[in-house]
Amino acid sequence: MKKHIKGLILIGVGVLLGFPVFSMTYYTMVRTSTPEFCASCHEIQPAVDAWRTSTHVNNAQGFVADCMDCHLPAPHNTADFFYTKTLHGLKDVIAHFVMDEYDREENREKAYASFKNDQCMKCHRNILYIPDKRGAMLAHRDVVNALPGREKRCVDCHRDLVHNTVEFYQYKQFKKL
Repeated sequence: MKKHIKGLILIGVGVLLGFPVFSMTYYTMVRTSTPEFCASCHEIQPAVDAWRTSTHVNNAQGFVADCMDCHLPAPHNTADFFYTKTLHGLKDVIAHFVMDEYDREENREKAYASFKNDQCMKCHRNILYIPDKRGAMLAHRDVVNALPGREKRCVDCHRDLVHNTVEFYQYKQFKKL
């Protein structure tokens, strides 16, 4: 009987200690995953401003893809997500205090080099069926069903969609063709 009581006490202490630690970790991850948090760093502010004017925020569907959606792996792979998020955060903090000047173009190139198609495909899942854009459907077949040695990345063609400095919002549904 004493073994069971001791076990229950240990489980209770584990829950009492584990729940606040888990809650704080979860709260920190949620709080630091917003564009507002990213924009709190003055080096990143121009990128966030450019993102706000892009179609990843302003589109006819009303969908918003934020920083985390593109710059981090899918959250269903929890360990990889937390590891990558922590690594990105540490890198940004160290760069903030160590670098003399933030080179936006150099960092943009590094980000594009690290993007994998899975990051785009989290949201753009149905790229092989675009009824009014046959050319796009055919081009996307080369990405989704690439032959060995001929792999392409989404950002090879869609390079300038998001972080471009523009003076005003450009709603694509109102663009003149």
